[in-house]
Amino acid sequence: FNNTTTDFFPTISITGEKCALNCKHCQGKILQTMNQATSAEELYRLCCRLKQKGAKGCLISGGCTIDGSVPIEDFIATIAKIKRDLEFVILVHTGLLSFDCAKQLKKAKVDCVLIDVIGKDDTIQQIYNLKATTLDYENSLLALENANLDFVPHVVVGLDYGKLGGEFEALKIIKKHTPAAVVIIGFMPIPRTQMAKTKPPKPIDIARTIATARILLPNIPLALGCMRAKGRQREEIDVLALKAGANAIAFPTQTTIDYAKKNSYKTFFSTFCCAQIYKDFDQ
Repeated sequence: FNNTTTDFFPTISITGEKCALNCKHCQGKILQTMNQATSAEELYRLCCRLKQKGAKGCLISGGCTIDGSVPIEDFIATIAKIKRDLEFVILVHTGLLSFDCAKQLKKAKVDCVLIDVIGKDDTIQQIYNLKATTLDYENSLLALENANLDFVPHVVVGLDYGKLGGEFEALKIIKKHTPAAVVIIGFMPIPRTQMAKTKPPKPIDIARTIATARILLPNIPLALGCMRAKGRQREEIDVLALKAGANAIAFPTQTTIDYAKKNSYKTFFSTFCCAQIYKDFDQ
C-alpha cells in the first residue's frame, strides 16, 4: 500500500499550467494541482526548499507540446545536479520521447520514467488531441528500453468516455517490452473540462484490465494508481483490484486494508509513489 504525501514526494510541473494539447479529460486542470517550476533555475531552488521540508524525491511532469512530449530536455542538466546535490529520488513523466532524450535521462541518473500508453488511435487523436498513433507509444517504450532506463507504463481505464477502448491493446504493446512495473489508473471526470459529465469506468472494467495485465505480465509488479473514483466506488475498485492480482494500491481505503488483513495478504506501507513498487519487490 502506498500512502505518500505532497510534502514527502511532491509533483512538479515544468510547464506551469500550460499544455498545448488541451486534452479533453484534463485541459490543464491536473497541472494546477502541482508545484510550478518553469525554468531550470526555479526547479533547482524549488527542490532545495522541498528537501528542507522533508521531501525525499519528486515526480517531474508537465503539459505536453503539440507533438505529445513533455519539454524536459532543457531541465535534464539541472535534474542531474539535483540528483547529485540533494540525493533525490526523481521520477519523470515524459509523454512521447525520443531515444536521444531517453539516453540523456539515463545519463542524468533519473530513477524511473513514467509514460501513459494508449492502445487506440481514435482515443489518442480525439481525447488527447494528438496527431499520433499507437506506434508512437510503442517507439517510446523501445527508446526507454534501449536506453536501459527503468520505466513504468500507465494505462488509463475508461479514457474513451468512460468505456473500455484500447486498454487491452495497450497492455499487449507493453508486453513486448520490459517495464519495471505497470500502473493501472481509472479516468476521473474533472470539473470544468469537456468530459466533466462523463461517467467514470465501472469498477469491474478496472478489475478486468488489472486481471488482463496480470495474465499478460505474470512476473511484473502491478499497481492500482492514485487516479480513480472516490467514495463507495473506490472501495469496490480497491477490493476488486486485489482479487484481480494487483500487488500495490495507492491511497487504499480502510475497507481495503481490512480486507487484505482478513484474507492474509502480506502487507506493508510505502511513502513513495506507487510506480516504485518494483523497488519494494527487489528488497
